[in-house]
Amino acid sequence: MENTLQILNGDDTLKGFNDTGLDGDVIVWREVLSEGPVTKTIDSEFWKMRTEWVSKTFTTTPEHYLEHMVGQLEKFNYPYEEINLWFEFDLHCQVNMLAAMQLIEQQFDLSNRAIYLISPDSYPGLDDFRGMGQLNGEQLEYLFDGRLRLTDYDFRLAEEAWSLYVRGNVNDLQNWIDTNPFWGSLHQLKAAMQAHVKRLTVNADGHNYIEQKLLAIKQSGIVERADIYEQFWSAEKIYGMGDRELDIYLERLDKDF
Repeated sequence: MENTLQILNGDDTLKGFNDTGLDGDVIVWREVLSEGPVTKTIDSEFWKMRTEWVSKTFTTTPEHYLEHMVGQLEKFNYPYEEINLWFEFDLHCQVNMLAAMQLIEQQFDLSNRAIYLISPDSYPGLDDFRGMGQLNGEQLEYLFDGRLRLTDYDFRLAEEAWSLYVRGNVNDLQNWIDTNPFWGSLHQLKAAMQAHVKRLTVNADGHNYIEQKLLAIKQSGIVERADIYEQFWSAEKIYGMGDRELDIYLERLDKDF
């Protein structure tokens, strides 16, 4: 066992990470907690609920999800001295980050652990940065050199954000965003939570912001799924949604029309 744990948000980042010279055990966070049911308490019932939803919603089995996501969480029982969180700027990544921080706080004594965050929203010389999956090992090491050490304040802020995210009350969340005086080292959290406020808000037709954007794309004459994805990604990187997540919304719209 290593003294360091690296928590990577997805397999795309793992590809580049494997080419770095960075040490440590690795957890690949293969989840999309920005979609589907969540609860404030992250325990065995939480993962049972997620197993059922993920296997029902996506083309996977409960066994695959348990092995490739939940099974990795046994590493939270090991006494790592350093933990590095690799999560990007978008809503998808930030919600996953919040959950990972809840687990870290549950499992570790933070007073004698060094917890760091790598959370870029851009990369020098890369005009259309969408995530760390675009980067090679050398570029990821560059980001690692600029990592931020998380404080007790950051963990309190993450706990508040997670609770509000789970509650899903748009007014409470907006008020928290507007009145929070300091975002600590969680530099990308405010923009991601503001994007979630937009997603929670529905128009007179009952469509939220994402559904409205997808409808506008389709009504512009774009009908192929791959083209719809690309158009949405170009305009709304803040949501960090993959094609399978967008399909949830597109299928919902198809039922309405």
